Amino acid sequence: MERSSSGAKTLFPKGPDFTLDNFSNQDFVVRDFVDSLADSAIPESRRSVPAASAAFDPKPLIRTFENAQAQLASLGEELQTKETELLTQVRRAEIQHDQTLDTLGKKLDQSMSSFEALDITLQSGSADMNEPNGRSDGGGNVAVQIGEKLEDLDKKRQRALDAIFLIQCWNEVSETGNLNLLTDVQRLGGSENKIRCAVIARQLMRISQRLEPSSWHQGGRQQTGGAGQGANGHGQGNGKTHNTREALEKFCETLEQDLLQQFNGSYKRQNFEDMMECARVLHDFNNGASVIATFVNQHQFFIDRDQLTNDEVMTDGETWDQLADPDAEPPGVEPSLQSLVDEVKIVMQEESFIIKRAFPYYEIVLTKFIQRVFQQSVQQRLEMVLDKADTISSLAFLRSLHASRAYISSLVEDLKTHGLTEHPEPCSAQISQTLDQQMEELFVPYLVGNSYIEREKKSLEEMYSSLLFKFTIYHSRKKRGPAGFMASLAQQGSQLMSSAKDAYIEKLDSSELTPTQKAIMLRVAGIKDKENKNEIEVSEEDGTLSIANAKRMLKWLAESVQRTLELGTPTETPKDVNILLQLLLASMGEVYIQTALDAAHYAATMLENSKTEPDLSHLPALRPAITITAIMDRFITTVLIRLAEPSATVRRNMEAQKKMAIDAIEKKTNMVIRVSVDVIANWVAKSLGTQKKQDFRPRDGELESLQTQTCQGICTFLSLAHRQASAAIDGPNAEKFFSEIALAVLKLLLEHFKKFQVNATGGLMVTQDIAKYAATMRDWPLLKDVAAAVELLTEIGSLFIVGPEALREKARTLAGAAGTGVAARGKLTKADFRAFVQRRDDSGTVGIQGVLAGL
Repeated sequence: MERSSSGAKTLFPKGPDFTLDNFSNQDFVVRDFVDSLADSAIPESRRSVPAASAAFDPKPLIRTFENAQAQLASLGEELQTKETELLTQVRRAEIQHDQTLDTLGKKLDQSMSSFEALDITLQSGSADMNEPNGRSDGGGNVAVQIGEKLEDLDKKRQRALDAIFLIQCWNEVSETGNLNLLTDVQRLGGSENKIRCAVIARQLMRISQRLEPSSWHQGGRQQTGGAGQGANGHGQGNGKTHNTREALEKFCETLEQDLLQQFNGSYKRQNFEDMMECARVLHDFNNGASVIATFVNQHQFFIDRDQLTNDEVMTDGETWDQLADPDAEPPGVEPSLQSLVDEVKIVMQEESFIIKRAFPYYEIVLTKFIQRVFQQSVQQRLEMVLDKADTISSLAFLRSLHASRAYISSLVEDLKTHGLTEHPEPCSAQISQTLDQQMEELFVPYLVGNSYIEREKKSLEEMYSSLLFKFTIYHSRKKRGPAGFMASLAQQGSQLMSSAKDAYIEKLDSSELTPTQKAIMLRVAGIKDKENKNEIEVSEEDGTLSIANAKRMLKWLAESVQRTLELGTPTETPKDVNILLQLLLASMGEVYIQTALDAAHYAATMLENSKTEPDLSHLPALRPAITITAIMDRFITTVLIRLAEPSATVRRNMEAQKKMAIDAIEKKTNMVIRVSVDVIANWVAKSLGTQKKQDFRPRDGELESLQTQTCQGICTFLSLAHRQASAAIDGPNAEKFFSEIALAVLKLLLEHFKKFQVNATGGLMVTQDIAKYAATMRDWPLLKDVAAAVELLTEIGSLFIVGPEALREKARTLAGAAGTGVAARGKLTKADFRAFVQRRDDSGTVGIQGVLAGL
């Protein structure tokens, strides 16, 4: 059955058609596009043919890509045509733009030429006007010159009228002693008339000084004669009954009071121009002293502050306690002083704006205002705060002084930055100098000489003596037997410790100590107020070193150093930190660390010949001593000595002091360690002496253990010593310490096993004992050579149990070193090897004798 022509298929199916819109669409996805082409490439399956057997026909895809390529070629040609047209339009626009610029440039040149010609014309017209036959071409300049001449003539006319009026006033006051003319002007009122009267009055005073000098050299009312005869026509016979000077001065006083009242009225109305005029005129009377005093003294700030002068300091009791507590953070500046300083900052900034607009000599006025603020208000409140703090404790005073200085210093810096009358620019040099001077004068009474650093030293001594009181009590009560040379070495530390304890008790009983300060010292010392200071109960813990207490001491010292840097001067800093260094070395270095080391050394010395197993509890005390010394050394090097660098002499002196103190501590530490080594070695030797002669020759049925009690006891003791010493030292120091002990024990053991006869079963016991000794010492940190010697000890045990052939092999590997003792290469001397072998019960056999003969 044939299909219709419309539904007939071609031989090669045609692929889908695409346009530019298909590819420029926002929803176009390449993967989807390829998938659709692949789907369309598979022909429809016939009913009689399975879908899987349909073959892929690429021809539709080929036709599609050929069609797309042809369309792309057409689009490329269109794009090239449009690009050519756009480039042509751009070139035309550039040409037109260049032409426009040329036209505008020519017009600008013409305008400049016209302006220069006009300027030349005006200048030539001005020059013609100065010539006798000049023409009035420069009309503008001519009008200005005429105006200036008229103004100059008007000023001359006004000066002539003022001169006439001045002469009339002088004649009146000279002849009659009255100033009716000036009084009439004054009665007219108004600021301008008062200022005019003041100017004329000052001029009359000068005239009087020149024409009637006698009245200025004599006091009281008098008759003036010949001195003014030529000037006023009065001869000596026509004596005057009035004094011109007195009349003028009286009028000036009245006029000055009126001007001051006018100034105050203008101040209230904020009329700065009138204030400026009044201040300028009053400056001629007495250099402005009266108007400055009026402005400053009657300022509302001083009136309000004078009423608050008697107010108590606002800080509560809890804050004062915190201020006196060395372990608490300083609470900052006292609230009433802080409030005053904050108010001063606002008032100074506001009033400086008024002063700049009201006074022609504003820097003088601002200087007076600053002086009055600091010397009256700030100083009074500062003294009240510091006096109150001084009644609390030394530390409260120092902290209050430091906080007050810092807060007032920030005020000064803020005022300098603000600029005051120069705002928004910084202050002028004169005002900055005034602020610095007032700041310095506030604190000079508290910082002059050595007064400040002595206060710091006194405060630290009180706190240190309190903190170390129970420590010194504990060690002063410990009975020390005569120790010969060691007693003389510890004598200085004992004296310091005793003097520190006595000074603390004397300080507590002193009447100058405030209740708060006494309570703080007792709390730091950890004792109650009612306790008898000489009968205080102390414990072992009180007599041991505490790293926490050392850190407290350094924290207190660091706070003092900070205050010293901020309150002192750079030139005095090296000397001040040197004083603090001496206090630290005396309190922490000698009274604290060296006292503990002396006690440890004494305890170790008492154990050297102990009849019972020695208690090495003195060893753990070395660890805090070493740690505290390291912390102190680091603090001195990084803080105190670095601050003394400006003075090479002081710095070298401080370095020498530190070195001497550290050397003394290290020497005493080494002595404690050395004595401890001797104590351990002595006890091991004494324990080895308890070994029974028949321990290594047990009979059959008598053997209970392959290890002797002597070995167990010694190893238990050495393990305990290892634990206690490890709590005291570590690192290279521990290696050297334990190596010294190991060498001493090895020497004792080598000599020990040469003394006992050993049978076959006893050889096993010797081996077990030696293995136990070696295992105990293997747990120690040892130097490499010493560790090799310990391993050699295990080989010695085998010499008591191996047969002749094995013994001969041992002789080749172990024997051969020269001298005596353990060789550095891990070998025994031939004499030692022979001595060990000869202790065997079977040493007389042929095999053993053959080995010994071959050595």
